Amino acid sequence: MAIVEVRVFYLEMLTPRLAPAPAPREGLSVIHAKKPTVAYYRFLYNTVGRAYHWYSRGKLSDADLAAVIQLPLNEVHVLHVDGTPAGFAEIDRRDADDIELVQFGLMPDFIGQGLGRYFLQWTIDKAWSYRPKRFWLHTCTLDHPVALPNYLKAGFALYKEEMIKREL
Repeated sequence: MAIVEVRVFYLEMLTPRLAPAPAPREGLSVIHAKKPTVAYYRFLYNTVGRAYHWYSRGKLSDADLAAVIQLPLNEVHVLHVDGTPAGFAEIDRRDADDIELVQFGLMPDFIGQGLGRYFLQWTIDKAWSYRPKRFWLHTCTLDHPVALPNYLKAGFALYKEEMIKREL
């Protein structure tokens, strides 16, 4: 395994922003996976995150992962295109005032179709429907190159940066 330096960006949104994002095509739906199985979650997580070296959830045992993803205040929402999973968003609402976007991304076959902007706005609207004081996330230089610009365009503001070392 190689060790690399990674810049981590912490972003927050302190007030909801009304920014309609019309569906870029027909056949889109978002389904709340209320109690996802570990296998289904790992499929989503690995398919979306493999190219970006996502690893934190992958290190968890099945029992530990189930304990997190099946909490009622940890929501997994899956974007579908014509019935096929295309991406997912994971929102941690355990702190009602401070909601975190834990995971967000599209599967490789669905990148570049305008779905990211639409699904990100859907996710932002969902988080703000719970009336938190803050909605936040972190991303890094290993993520898709448009991740940070898209979060900034969506209304998130950078509040912290740090350099870390990561294994690849």
